[in-house]
Amino acid sequence: MGNALRCSGPGTLVGRPEPLETRLSPASFDERLDKTLLDLLAELEDEALPRTRQDLPIYGILRYHLGYADESFQPATFDAGKRIRPRICLLACQAAGGDAEQAMPVAAAIEMVHNFTLIHDDIQDHSDLRRHRPTVWSLWDTAQAINAGDALFAAAHMMLMRSSDLGLSPTIVLALSSELHRTTLRIVEGQVLDLGFEHRSDVAPDEYLAMIGGKSAAIMRYSCFAGATVAEADPEAIEHLAAFGQATGMAFQIRDDLLGVWQTSDKTGKPAADDIRRRKKSLPVLLLRDRLSDRDWELVTQMYSQDELDRDQVQHVLDLMKRYEIRPLVQQEVQHWHDVAVSHLEAAIPDPGARSELFQLTEAMVDRRA
Repeated sequence: MGNALRCSGPGTLVGRPEPLETRLSPASFDERLDKTLLDLLAELEDEALPRTRQDLPIYGILRYHLGYADESFQPATFDAGKRIRPRICLLACQAAGGDAEQAMPVAAAIEMVHNFTLIHDDIQDHSDLRRHRPTVWSLWDTAQAINAGDALFAAAHMMLMRSSDLGLSPTIVLALSSELHRTTLRIVEGQVLDLGFEHRSDVAPDEYLAMIGGKSAAIMRYSCFAGATVAEADPEAIEHLAAFGQATGMAFQIRDDLLGVWQTSDKTGKPAADDIRRRKKSLPVLLLRDRLSDRDWELVTQMYSQDELDRDQVQHVLDLMKRYEIRPLVQQEVQHWHDVAVSHLEAAIPDPGARSELFQLTEAMVDRRA
């Protein structure tokens, strides 16, 4: 496999501000994030009521998607996802010597932008399930799902602007906002490439890595950039932390590709081998193509010309992957990006104690089961 996207090694070790005496526990991040998100949605809904003179279902839909409500919009608690992106933002801020409380608005904005992309992705991918529950479009139709995604995107930027209320300078807030818009463009560009790959039989692994570098890894890069920027870290440290986030995002997505083929539905919330059923050009499929005999590849190409693969066809592809030992190759790629991430983390944060929580998170990327 080529390595056109792989990051160069780290440069000279750089310093960072002294850590704060008081640090937020990672265990408290979700609780703080929940309150931040719910308070904003309630505020926006209250603002809409006098204008419309009626309740708007859009805010209930958002609460449903985020895991705070059931299908009838009654308060409930469901799986809200891994929340790895806001978590890595807050951890990066603390590791760089900053106050995670100041990073909470941008962390919440990151979570909303991520979920805006998930709502739209589910429409484009025709996915019926997300986090073990029906997707927004499958319950409220495509048009309202588009509205929900758009609303989350707007709310994210409103939340980000509230960073100034916590003492961040206009210069920092502008930098955070500009980079979040740029990151969203990278995500959209990646999604455009991903959709285009569905109609091609000649996608190369390097092309795929370039695509996920935007669609999946860019927001992880931003998360680390944002945390370090809020902490007002040294520019070189910010760049290394951003590169750490990019590499971690690559490892995360490739591991997701592995789970999309080999993990069971009770772990992922999606049908088993769903990526194969949907003809997704994920890394395991592309690595398989490079190793198949002409006869086997012709058969796979015929199957992938359909809208979906049936159960027997999915099993045939799985059997081929086992024969050509594709799973170990995918895990090796995960390990590569994990190693790149660690090298940048060590360059950004020389103190092992200060970087320990980010290091532990990266380790979990390699071994996660869902």
